[in-house]
Order: sequence, then structure tokens, then C-alpha cells
Amino acid sequence: MHAKVVRYFVEVVRAGSIRKAAEQLHVVPTAVNRQILNLEEELGAPLFERIHNTLKLTPVGEIVLAHARSTLRDFDAVRQRIEEVRGLREGEASLATMAGLAGAFLPTVTQRFRAAHPGIRLTLLDLPIAEVLRSVRDGDADLGLAYDVPDSAGFRTLFTSEWPIGAVVPPGHPLTAQATTVLSECVGHPLILPAASLSLRPILDGAFRRSAISVAPIIETTSTALMRRLVVQGVGITLLNRLDIDEERRAGSLVFVPLRDAGLSPQTLKLVMRAGGEPEPAATLLAELVIRCLDDLLAP
Repeated sequence: MHAKVVRYFVEVVRAGSIRKAAEQLHVVPTAVNRQILNLEEELGAPLFERIHNTLKLTPVGEIVLAHARSTLRDFDAVRQRIEEVRGLREGEASLATMAGLAGAFLPTVTQRFRAAHPGIRLTLLDLPIAEVLRSVRDGDADLGLAYDVPDSAGFRTLFTSEWPIGAVVPPGHPLTAQATTVLSECVGHPLILPAASLSLRPILDGAFRRSAISVAPIIETTSTALMRRLVVQGVGITLLNRLDIDEERRAGSLVFVPLRDAGLSPQTLKLVMRAGGEPEPAATLLAELVIRCLDDLLAP
């Protein structure tokens, strides 16, 4: 972020004098000299030996020059990539995610992305978590979005967020009378639970065991959309994280009551890509939008 002093320093080295560098930079020599003096003061060492009208780099100056040139090259690459993204009118981007997220979160992302980038074709894959990771690893998807992704050298994490688990109930339900609840209060109501194959179920089962609670759900399903719909219809209550029901919560058709049971961790959501490379510009735009949408939802 020291763009001016880096450019001034490199130009002085190239021109061989402060006066000639100032001419090339279209500034007064005193401005260039001040930047060089400030840099020398910050580093605590001279960058040039001033011999008559000639400037010769000191050993410290040689080190700074190598760093400055590398910095400018890197910055040029960043600027070029930004221009590619800004000017992108067409292309393809793909994201693999889990069923619950596909139904609850991706519609908003898709709508906003299409409005901003109508020429880019999206591929959105609804897969089990193992297949989400495989599709990213094998290059079938640019990005993966899933809960509780294990740490792996094969993936680069672009964003991590945590989503608390709670009781999902209709407006006016007795559990809405308090700010939080516990599992023991939830089991007194008809309970709709995620099936064992969903990532949330082992978390809930562990919490039930720690609290020595025996649970007998009236319905188990792999569909979080069905869970939400059944709660809206008054069939029972369910246990999900806050992101799972964000649309209904904002619309007022469902209420989220956080669970406060000790040891009940939130679900960790990760946006990942394959390690060892940079995403294509279209995938970069999609990743940035996913992150912005999650940030918006994390806000109170």
C-alpha cells in the first residue's frame, strides 16, 4: 500500500538521479527527495550513496529494490485481474453445495448474481457432502459450500462462518416466550428431526446423549425444506441452524429460538475451492457474492 514511495524509489534507481526521476514522474524533485528521505528514516539506513551527482545503491538499497520490483509486479498482476473481473461479460461458474443450502440460501445468491452478471452461466450442484468435496477436488465444480468440511490439504478455505442451532417453531408457539431454550423443553412437543444422513443429526444426537434425553421424533426426513414446511403447517417443531430458515424468519412465518445446551456447538459452514490455483474470474465473482450474502446474514 506504499505505492507512491515504491514507484518513486524504483524510478530514481532507473533514472540514476532524483532530478531525472522527477521529470519522468511529472513531479518536483523535492517531492521525490522527500519520499526517499522518509523511506530511509523509516528503515533506519541509507538507500543510496550520494557521490557528487551520482546515486549508487547501498546494500540495504539493493534489498529494497528487489522487494520494490517484486511488489510492483505483483500489484500489476492484481490490477490486471481486477480489470478482468470488472470487464467480465460472459463465462461460467459452478458451485456444489448441500440440499438444505441449495433450497434455503442459494436462491438469493442466484438472483443477485444473475442481476449483476447476466452473461455468466451458473451451474449449481445439489450433492451429499462427500460428493461436494469430490466435485471440487476433481474440478467438476469451481467452489464448494458445505457444513463441517474436514480440514484437508486438497482444499483452500475462502470463507468460514458459524451458525447456531435452535428450535424452529411457528409464531406464537410457547417456546417463543423466551429468548433461548434447551433440548429438554423441545422434546415435550412433536419433534421433526433431520435424518441420520444429514450433517446436523450427529450433532443433535450427541447433545441428546450428553443431556440423557430420550427422543422419539414423529418424523425424520432428509429434506430441510419439508421440515420448514411442516412446521409452518403446525405439524410439529424442528431443530435447524439459523441459516436454514433465514428466509422464513425474515418473512415472519417461522421463529428461531437458539438452544443454550452446554456443549452444543454451532454448525461451521465453509466455502472452499481446490488448493493449488486461483479461481477463474467468473468463479471469483461468485465466491465474492456468496461471501457478501453470508456476511449480510450474519449481521444481527
